[in-house]
Amino acid sequence: MLKDVQSEQDTRNIPLKHVGVKDLRWPLTVRDRQNGMQHTVATVSLAVDLPRDLRGTHMSRFVQCLKKLDVVNLAALEEVLDDLKESLEADSAYMELTFPYFIEKKAPVSGFTSPLDLDCTFIMEKGKTFRQRVKAVVPVQTLCPCSKEISDYGAHNQRAAASLEIEMKQFIWIEELAEIADAAASSPVYGLLKRPDEKFVTEHAYDNPRFVEDAVREIALRLEKDPRISWYSATVESMESIHNHNAFATVEKGWNVSSGGSYAL
Repeated sequence: MLKDVQSEQDTRNIPLKHVGVKDLRWPLTVRDRQNGMQHTVATVSLAVDLPRDLRGTHMSRFVQCLKKLDVVNLAALEEVLDDLKESLEADSAYMELTFPYFIEKKAPVSGFTSPLDLDCTFIMEKGKTFRQRVKAVVPVQTLCPCSKEISDYGAHNQRAAASLEIEMKQFIWIEELAEIADAAASSPVYGLLKRPDEKFVTEHAYDNPRFVEDAVREIALRLEKDPRISWYSATVESMESIHNHNAFATVEKGWNVSSGGSYAL
């Protein structure tokens, strides 16, 4: 028998919140609203709590539990956390999956379709209860209202990233989050545009000037109305085209009950 060093007792009396593995690349199959299933590769973090009297945890068991994951859905993710808790004799378990997710977008005039990649993250934790968050980073476009107002012609515009993170009461498609981001921006972003599409997108953005503050507020209004969402945070960041810095704005659920309409520091 080989000596089990991890299971030795520790006398420093310090419990650890998270002990585990990270930056593990893993093939996944996720649910796709249009095609049913989509194959991707995730960067994975897995962790459990460690009692004050144990020296270490058994790292190989994290990978063993993850191997049971087939198609990613909430029930399957919760089962992995349950397996981690049982296998490692832990009170709580944590998992984070970050992966590219592709949606099919149709060009507004020509109708040509092309894939557009979103950066998505699933964050799950289970102690006595199961909590999960879904995050999608959606590329969009913003056009500066101030630039449009003060310029004799034209206005500066740029690609932006709308980051939506939610806790769900009921299932929500990633595609739905992308649609919310598109509707809140000056214009959506597409993978493939022909000349008539490019003309339409350019003019559509010009007709819908949005600061990052405008865009993130529009996102908040849409998320606030959705009864399936129990919590959210949203950020819009513009990669400014005429400045050497980016601009961003963030909103979090609770803005409508904060004292004086502002966030407490």
